[in-house]
Amino acid sequence: MFDRLTHPLHYAEDLLARFTALAGSRGSRQLQERLVEAASSLTGCPLGQLFLLDATHTQLTLAAEWLDGQPHSREADTVSSDYNDQQLLQYCLCQNQVLYLAQLDNSLYATPFLPATNADWRSLLCLPLHDDQQHVAGLLLLASHEALELHGYADSLQLLGNFALHQLHLLQQVQQGQSSTTEVREPAPNYPRGYGLIGDSPAMQAVYQLIGKVLHNPVTVLLTGETGTGKELVARAIHDYGSRRTQPFIAQNCAALPENLLESELFGYRKGAFTGADKDHRGLIDSADGGTLFLDEIGDMPLALQAKLLRVLQEGEVRPLGSSDTHMVDVRIIAATHQDLQAQVRDGQFREDLYYRLTHFPIELPPLRERGEDIRILAMHFADEACCFLQREICRWSDSALEHLAGYSFPGNVRELKGLIARALLLCDGNLLLPEHFNLPETISQPNGLSLRERMERVERNLLLDCLQRNQGNQTSAASELGLPRRTLLYRMQRLNISPADLKSRERNHVQSGQ
Repeated sequence: MFDRLTHPLHYAEDLLARFTALAGSRGSRQLQERLVEAASSLTGCPLGQLFLLDATHTQLTLAAEWLDGQPHSREADTVSSDYNDQQLLQYCLCQNQVLYLAQLDNSLYATPFLPATNADWRSLLCLPLHDDQQHVAGLLLLASHEALELHGYADSLQLLGNFALHQLHLLQQVQQGQSSTTEVREPAPNYPRGYGLIGDSPAMQAVYQLIGKVLHNPVTVLLTGETGTGKELVARAIHDYGSRRTQPFIAQNCAALPENLLESELFGYRKGAFTGADKDHRGLIDSADGGTLFLDEIGDMPLALQAKLLRVLQEGEVRPLGSSDTHMVDVRIIAATHQDLQAQVRDGQFREDLYYRLTHFPIELPPLRERGEDIRILAMHFADEACCFLQREICRWSDSALEHLAGYSFPGNVRELKGLIARALLLCDGNLLLPEHFNLPETISQPNGLSLRERMERVERNLLLDCLQRNQGNQTSAASELGLPRRTLLYRMQRLNISPADLKSRERNHVQSGQ
C-alpha cells in the first residue's frame, strides 16, 4: 500500500493518528471536516473535498471542503442526478473507479466543482467511498496546483474515507430524534434539466423529477400514458443519463411478434430446440446484460411469456429454449404500455404478480394537450429538424399558425404533432407556415371550453404582444401605433396579464422560429 511513498513509515504513523482523530469526532460536521483536513495534510494538497450521496442516491452534495489549511465555507453545491457538466465526478461515482489525473487540462475536463483560485489546478485524485453494503456513497477528492504523484495515496485514503463514512453513519443513528441532527446540511433538491427531452411545462418538470429518482437505482420502471407521448424517449433518457449508459440499450415491441417468435427473441434458443434452429441464438435479454431492455406494449405480452419474464425480474435467471440450464443476467427492465394494466388484471389478461412487480416505480407521461406552451416549443423544434432533413431554409411561423396548433387536442400526442409538421412543410411553398398548412378539424382546433369572450381576449393579447415586440417593449410607441392612449394600453396589458417576461419569451420563440 505504501510502496510508492517516499517515507512510508512516517506516513503510516500519521495515518494511524488520523484514524484515531476521526474515531473521536463528536459530531457529523466535525467528522467531515477532520476527514478532508486529514486527506489534505497527508497528501500535501491544498484542497480536500468530501461529496456525499443522499439516501436515494439521486443527489450528490459537497459536504465538507478544506482549502489552504482551513475549512472553506461556501453554499452547499448539489449536483443534479444527471451529473451534467460533472464528467469527472460522474466517472468515479458511476464506474466505482479511482480517478487520478497527473496533468489536469481545463480545456478537456469541466471542473465546476473546484473552487476558483489564482493558480490553475493541475493534479487531481478522486476516490469512491463505500457504505456498509459496499455501495458507493460518496467521493473524497484531492487537488493540487503543482504536479504531484497522488496515485500512491489512493488505497490508504480510501480506507480512511470508508472508515469516516461508517463513523458518520453511527453518529447519525445516535443523533436520530435529537435536535443535533440538524447539523447535517440538507440542501434543497437540484432537479435536472430535461435529460435531453423537450418541454418546460409543470407536467414535464414532474416527469423529470421522477426520472432523476431512478437514474442510478436499478428498479424496474413502468411507463404509462396515451399513445405517442414519448415513452421510448423517456426509457432511453433513463438509460443514457443513468449508471448503465455505457452498456447496451435494446428495445422490443411485445405486440410486433407472435408468441413463439417473441419468446425465442427474448430468451434465445439452443441448437435443435425446434425445426430450423441450426445454431445457438443469443436472446435480447442476454444481449442487454449489464444494460437496459425496453419492453414496449407490455400489455400485449402473452400470459405464458409473462411467467418467464417474472422469473427474470425476481431471480435474474434466464433459460433459453431447448436448454435445461439457467444462467444469471444483470439487466434492467423498463416496460411501457398505453393500456390499463389494472383492468387487464381484473379481466384475467395480465398476471397480477407481474403487474405488482412492474409497478415498483410507475411514471405516467402527460398527454400533449396538458403541456401548454410545450406545443409551441415542440412544433418549432420539429419544423427546424424537418427543414434540415429536407435541406431547405428554416421556415418561419405565423402567430396564427401557432395559435391554431395550441387549440388542438392532439389525440395522437407528440407523434401526431411531428407528422402534422412534416406534412405542413411539404404543403408550404414559401417560407412562412400558415394555419391552412395544417389539416385540423375546425371543431377540434378551437380551444375546448373557451367562451367567445375568452377567445376574443386571446386574439387581443396576441395583437398587443406583437405590437409591443415590434416597438421593442416601448409602451408609448406601441400605444401610438394602436391609436390608443398610453393609459388605456397599460390597462389592457394589466387586464390580459401581459408582463415583460411574456415579451422575452415571445422574442426567444421568434428567434428560434427564424422570425
